[in-house]
Amino acid sequence: MLAMVTFKEGMFDKFMAWFQSEEGLEIRKTIAHVEQTRPGFAPDKSYAMMKVTVHNEENMKQFASGKYPNPNAKAMFDDCVDNVQLWDLSKTEA
Repeated sequence: MLAMVTFKEGMFDKFMAWFQSEEGLEIRKTIAHVEQTRPGFAPDKSYAMMKVTVHNEENMKQFASGKYPNPNAKAMFDDCVDNVQLWDLSKTEA
Protein backbone atom coordinates (compact mmCIF):
# COMPACT_ATOMS: atom_id res chain seq x y z
CA MET A 1 0.00 0.00 0.00
CA LEU A 2 0.95 3.59 -0.43
CA ALA A 3 0.03 5.86 2.48
CA MET A 4 0.08 9.64 2.37
CA VAL A 5 -0.12 11.18 5.83
CA THR A 6 -0.82 14.89 6.18
CA PHE A 7 0.18 16.29 9.57
CA LYS A 8 -1.39 19.04 11.61
CA GLU A 9 0.80 22.15 11.69
CA GLY A 10 4.01 21.60 13.66
CA MET A 11 3.20 17.99 14.62
CA PHE A 12 5.55 16.06 12.31
CA ASP A 13 8.39 15.71 14.84
CA LYS A 14 6.07 14.62 17.67
CA PHE A 15 4.43 12.00 15.44
CA MET A 16 7.74 10.67 14.10
CA ALA A 17 9.21 10.40 17.62
CA TRP A 18 6.24 8.24 18.64
CA PHE A 19 6.22 6.36 15.31
CA GLN A 20 9.86 5.31 15.88
CA SER A 21 9.45 4.60 19.61
CA GLU A 22 9.20 1.08 21.02
CA GLU A 23 5.44 1.47 21.41
CA GLY A 24 5.03 2.82 17.88
CA LEU A 25 7.11 -0.01 16.43
CA GLU A 26 5.04 -2.64 18.26
CA ILE A 27 1.82 -1.19 16.88
CA ARG A 28 3.28 -0.91 13.37
CA LYS A 29 4.30 -4.59 13.56
CA THR A 30 0.62 -5.54 13.97
CA ILE A 31 -0.06 -3.84 10.64
CA ALA A 32 2.95 -4.22 8.38
CA HIS A 33 6.47 -5.54 7.89
CA VAL A 34 8.24 -2.56 9.50
CA GLU A 35 11.64 -3.28 7.94
CA GLN A 36 10.10 -3.04 4.45
CA THR A 37 8.46 0.38 4.91
CA ARG A 38 9.96 3.05 2.65
CA PRO A 39 9.15 6.63 3.70
CA GLY A 40 9.53 9.95 1.94
CA PHE A 41 8.97 13.31 3.62
CA ALA A 42 7.99 16.78 2.43
CA PRO A 43 10.74 19.37 2.95
CA ASP A 44 8.35 21.44 5.09
CA LYS A 45 7.34 18.34 7.14
CA SER A 46 3.67 18.81 6.27
CA TYR A 47 3.25 15.28 4.95
CA ALA A 48 4.90 11.90 4.53
CA MET A 49 4.40 9.33 1.80
CA MET A 50 5.19 5.73 2.71
CA LYS A 51 5.29 2.51 0.76
CA VAL A 52 4.06 -0.02 3.31
CA THR A 53 4.14 -3.82 2.99
CA VAL A 54 0.89 -4.56 4.83
CA HIS A 55 0.11 -7.98 6.33
CA ASN A 56 -3.08 -6.93 8.18
CA GLU A 57 -5.18 -4.72 5.94
CA GLU A 58 -7.98 -4.30 8.48
CA ASN A 59 -5.55 -2.95 11.12
CA MET A 60 -4.03 -0.64 8.50
CA LYS A 61 -7.43 0.79 7.65
CA GLN A 62 -8.26 1.25 11.35
CA PHE A 63 -4.95 3.01 12.00
CA ALA A 64 -5.29 5.23 8.91
CA SER A 65 -8.81 6.25 9.89
CA GLY A 66 -7.79 7.09 13.48
CA LYS A 67 -9.82 4.21 14.90
CA TYR A 68 -7.01 1.88 15.97
CA PRO A 69 -8.07 0.24 19.27
CA ASN A 70 -4.88 1.16 21.18
CA PRO A 71 -5.69 4.34 23.17
CA ASN A 72 -2.14 5.73 22.88
CA ALA A 73 -2.12 5.25 19.11
CA LYS A 74 -5.52 6.93 18.83
CA ALA A 75 -4.40 9.86 21.01
CA MET A 76 -1.23 10.35 18.93
CA PHE A 77 -3.25 10.15 15.72
CA ASP A 78 -5.80 12.67 17.00
CA ASP A 79 -3.05 15.09 18.13
CA CYS A 80 -0.82 14.90 15.05
CA VAL A 81 -2.57 13.62 11.93
CA ASP A 82 -4.84 15.72 9.75
CA ASN A 83 -5.53 13.17 7.01
CA VAL A 84 -4.42 9.79 5.66
CA GLN A 85 -4.99 8.52 2.15
CA LEU A 86 -4.32 4.90 1.18
CA TRP A 87 -3.78 3.31 -2.22
CA ASP A 88 -3.46 -0.34 -3.13
CA LEU A 89 -0.36 -1.09 -5.17
CA SER A 90 0.15 -4.02 -7.50
CA LYS A 91 3.45 -5.19 -8.94
CA THR A 92 3.61 -5.19 -12.71
CA GLU A 93 6.14 -6.69 -15.07
CA ALA A 94 8.24 -4.22 -17.03
